[in-house]
Amino acid sequence: MFVRTVYATGDPDRIGPTLEGLATEAVDLLSGQPGYRGYGLFADRTVGKITMGSWWESAQAERDSDAALGTRRRELLAPLAGTVTTDVWEAVATAPPGVAGPGAMFRLSRSDIDPAKVDAAAEIFQDQVLPVLEKKPGFVTGAMLADRATGRLSVGSIYADRASFDAARGPTADSRAHALAALGGTLRSLEEFEVVLLDRRTPQA
Repeated sequence: MFVRTVYATGDPDRIGPTLEGLATEAVDLLSGQPGYRGYGLFADRTVGKITMGSWWESAQAERDSDAALGTRRRELLAPLAGTVTTDVWEAVATAPPGVAGPGAMFRLSRSDIDPAKVDAAAEIFQDQVLPVLEKKPGFVTGAMLADRATGRLSVGSIYADRASFDAARGPTADSRAHALAALGGTLRSLEEFEVVLLDRRTPQA
């Protein structure tokens, strides 16, 4: 699968209308496109940050949906009136889709590795990291996304509530440090967001 992520920043006082518009329209707009497999909307209301990702069954489906919906996406983000960055990733390792309700939290890390080690990173995440995370109380789902050309990785995990999210912070930090040390990678960012909306579809056979 392929994932288009959008990272937007702006005046925190204007984040509310943007989130409301996205939460109201995004899933209906995206699910009308061929190959749609899911959407997540995450926010840091204090700082004025939004990140969101839409999941697609193929690279072509991602490109076609972007061409069809890019203008409306820009309109929905306009109230925030800040910066917008869009990236496309391959989902190289994923946990089964989960359900997240009110109070759920999202942890996002970005790192750089040698592009030749992307498959090794995916194997570590799938075989060593996810089994540990899946045993944690409140774990909902997680994924590793990669840009194979550059070796950039984006790793996200979702927890059902603040308590389980906080409790997993230390063990997750240890797993991340060990994995990056094994890969010779560099952590670029670590962020935490509330889950505003999560819609994940089970991949079709």
